[in-house]
Amino acid sequence: MLTESEKLNVLTTLGIELNQVNDLDILMERILTEARRFVNADAGSIYIRHDDSLHFSYTQNDTLRKKLAAGEKLIYSVFTISINEESIAGYVASTGGPLNIRDVYEIDPVKPYHFSKKFDEVSKYRTHSMLTIPLVNIKGKVLGVLQVINSQDTENRVVPFSETDEKMMAHFASTAAVALERAQMTRAIILRMIRMAEMRDPKETGAHVNRVAGYSIEIYEHWARRNGHSDMEIDRNRDIFRMAAMLHDVGKVAISDTILKKPARFTDEEYAVMKQHTVLGARLFADRQSDFDDAAAVVALNHHERWDGKGYPGYVSVETGNPLPEHTNADGSPVGKKAEEIPLFGRIVALADVFDALSCARVYKEAWSEDQVLDTLRTDSGTHFDPELVDIFFKKIETIKSIQQRYQE
Repeated sequence: MLTESEKLNVLTTLGIELNQVNDLDILMERILTEARRFVNADAGSIYIRHDDSLHFSYTQNDTLRKKLAAGEKLIYSVFTISINEESIAGYVASTGGPLNIRDVYEIDPVKPYHFSKKFDEVSKYRTHSMLTIPLVNIKGKVLGVLQVINSQDTENRVVPFSETDEKMMAHFASTAAVALERAQMTRAIILRMIRMAEMRDPKETGAHVNRVAGYSIEIYEHWARRNGHSDMEIDRNRDIFRMAAMLHDVGKVAISDTILKKPARFTDEEYAVMKQHTVLGARLFADRQSDFDDAAAVVALNHHERWDGKGYPGYVSVETGNPLPEHTNADGSPVGKKAEEIPLFGRIVALADVFDALSCARVYKEAWSEDQVLDTLRTDSGTHFDPELVDIFFKKIETIKSIQQRYQE
């Protein structure tokens, strides 16, 4: 539990730390974690504003998490609430002012807002104190709502949030809102790049790339913890990898419409042209100025390689697309990368991308059933996919399914 002095120290460095996080989803998770630590809250949620509604985006709950296996995360339903005075979060978003409630079960009936007990009843959790703060930018626009639940004293007893907590959280929310708006702008730029690809290739949608990125991060985090990587390294890589995974197919913007929009399977000649999107995508990030550029180039180039070496583009020059002389087959074709020759980020996105592609309808096929998709991943473990990553995928399957539901078309 932070002391008042420690809270002031956190506030002085918080802006710098949050502004080092670029990806929107990673940032929301970080904001919620830091907010709860700031006021020693057992649980909390973030809602992000979209037009006249709030989207329930992230939740954390230490009491419920302790009931899970080590490393597992809560699975939660995604929902939307209207910005009006009927709900607590909606009231805060509509008025732009905070609400500090000692016990949500004892809200005065004359108040316009009310607390829904559904989550408590289903999870067998008891919400008591709740502090709900608007996330407001410098122009006064409400970007979302931050909600912390069940403040705890030094003996872990649930207590109301104090007036000092409320004031401190107001400063915290102001700093978080600046970082949130910047991350939203970064996400918007990435999605504009995706929409350029979508104009060329209808399969390349914002929902698809968010799903692939979400699956990829869950797989990476589990792999990294299993292999003894530090929390600091994991946090840094999660941030850049999520954005890089979203841009895995950005090279398709350079492929002919005749091929991209063909409502049938490709000929061998057309497929050879299509495979160039990996090299073209990597070439977009050739002038590397950051770790993100490095990660994006790696993902774009390697996400169609196969564990058995039969993928593409293999060992080629990003500048020319030609096979590297020292990695050329007898027929002049490039040798495929195999096993751990394929960079980790490429191996992960390969699995995530195929899972999502098989699960969704295409112009030339219907969506496969869940059993068909999962059986294919099991069968292709050790040939198409890294066996360790497939094992992790199935350990995280419930989280994977929740991401699939969150980013529907």
